[in-house]
Amino acid sequence: MSDEKSNLVARLFARSQRQLLAYLSRKVGRDDASDLLQETFVRVLRHGRIDALADPPSLLQRIATNLARDHARRRRTEAKYLAVGVDAGEAVAAGERPDSRLEAEERWRLLQGAVEGLPPRCRDVFLLYMQEGLDLGEIAARLGISRNMAQKHMRLAMARCWAALD
Repeated sequence: MSDEKSNLVARLFARSQRQLLAYLSRKVGRDDASDLLQETFVRVLRHGRIDALADPPSLLQRIATNLARDHARRRRTEAKYLAVGVDAGEAVAAGERPDSRLEAEERWRLLQGAVEGLPPRCRDVFLLYMQEGLDLGEIAARLGISRNMAQKHMRLAMARCWAALD
């Protein structure tokens, strides 16, 4: 990356960091907001042509909004299908069609198989995140790995879970 582009992104970060962090904290909570803020700027850096944008702050806001929306959607799905100790039958609301119950039980089995099939360290990261509600920084510290490695394990775990449901 050129020095000029680096400086542009650094200035954009300095100007927008506080506002975006406050926005994300309201949307996803303080624990996950810093992760999403970081991901927002990573995506801006990957954009490649930040210097050609007419309104870079609006791009940041749009990325942050999309990340918050994805995060909320992911949490709803996780809560529905991955709640530890919840039987698949409990995941289906009372009074639903019997085929809904069967479908939920099948999805539960698929998810359990995906989690069991994860590499051990990846499974540890995933379960600490899902069962204990730790953020990736806390997981990294507990397992003695870098935060970046914890993120990679979590991405792999989520990708495998989503693939199991497809």
